[in-house]
Amino acid sequence: MNCRVCDGSSLALVLDLGVQPWGNDFLKPADVGHEPRYPLRVMFCETCGTAQLDYTVPKEVMFTDHTYVSGTTATLRRHFAETARYVDSAFFKTQRQKSVLDIGSNDGTQLAEYRALGYDVLGVESCGRVAQQANAQGLKTVVEFFDLPLANRLGRKFDVINASGVFFHLEELHSVCDGIRECLSDDGVFVVQFLYMKNIADNDAFDQIYHEHLLYYNLATVEVLLNRHGMWAFDAYWSTIHGGSIILLATHQGRRTVSDRLCTMRGEELVAGANTKAFYDDFANRTARNRERILEFVSSAKKGGKTIFGLGAPVKGNTLLNYCGIGTQYLDCLVERNPMRAGLYSPGMHIPIVLEHELQRLPDTYFVLAWNFKREILERYSDLVRRGVEFFFPVNPKGSMA
Repeated sequence: MNCRVCDGSSLALVLDLGVQPWGNDFLKPADVGHEPRYPLRVMFCETCGTAQLDYTVPKEVMFTDHTYVSGTTATLRRHFAETARYVDSAFFKTQRQKSVLDIGSNDGTQLAEYRALGYDVLGVESCGRVAQQANAQGLKTVVEFFDLPLANRLGRKFDVINASGVFFHLEELHSVCDGIRECLSDDGVFVVQFLYMKNIADNDAFDQIYHEHLLYYNLATVEVLLNRHGMWAFDAYWSTIHGGSIILLATHQGRRTVSDRLCTMRGEELVAGANTKAFYDDFANRTARNRERILEFVSSAKKGGKTIFGLGAPVKGNTLLNYCGIGTQYLDCLVERNPMRAGLYSPGMHIPIVLEHELQRLPDTYFVLAWNFKREILERYSDLVRRGVEFFFPVNPKGSMA
């Protein structure tokens, strides 16, 4: 294969998580055991330093009918509100007419925050039943995949273009980037929010690698991509959301001055060696050790007679469960709050999903798959903690936790 970002032909395997089902392919009872599986391998481009998967599950499989909704957690809603307020106050506060395009807008959670600030909003979302939730709130959403042809059909410019948690999903990466450039106004701001690969490795968060995430960006590598398409980053900041993310601000080349804090972050990334193969080799070695640590915990708990429920059923949780081989021999069920997953089973390990309000009993231990919302979870379940229910977090990000 050639690199998805720079077209380079020199790629090296750095992490193999086996053959796994697509992590958001939650199963109806009749489909259990019939889900397709695909290689889940991370390659390192020795030309531009971008980490990426070498196998693409078609976007039509993953993104036209899924069960993920942005508005489920208060933490993410607060983050989206803070992002919108920051972008508006920094660049468009005094502008009377302003507009935002959200790519991969999901249920409209981010769009709603911009609308509250006076923006004309438009979302593009490929999953019809999720987009329907946004349209029902009056948040106009087009049910399509965003690319250059769609950008041309829209035929308009936007002051803000947002891509939250989708920029690393893109099968047609270069067409999407061209479309963003075409839709961005002359002084517009492209807000790209992405999991920071340096943090993924530092946190040993191997579960954040799954088929939807085709690319794993650091600052240097996302800038290679932007520059190729006539854009450049002019500012960025780090957020605790999802265990460590970058909110990067970009625009047309030459339109805005590069900030001191972006220059500082670039330097820190360089010193850390985060764009070297050795960095990824170390991550792979730690991943293997962490699998043994996690298996030791659940095995010991079961031998001690404890009941264990999974808490949350995020996509990344299925990477962890399948890589570690954790199924119903350890976890009785996965407890969810998202009604779209009621009565379904996890892909690969086939663990039943139970809605929280339908639980008949409590476990001795919650195995927390949605670890990236640790603070919110411990606050929400503080009474259970006091009653002695154990909360095990298989991943514990360094530094502040969202």
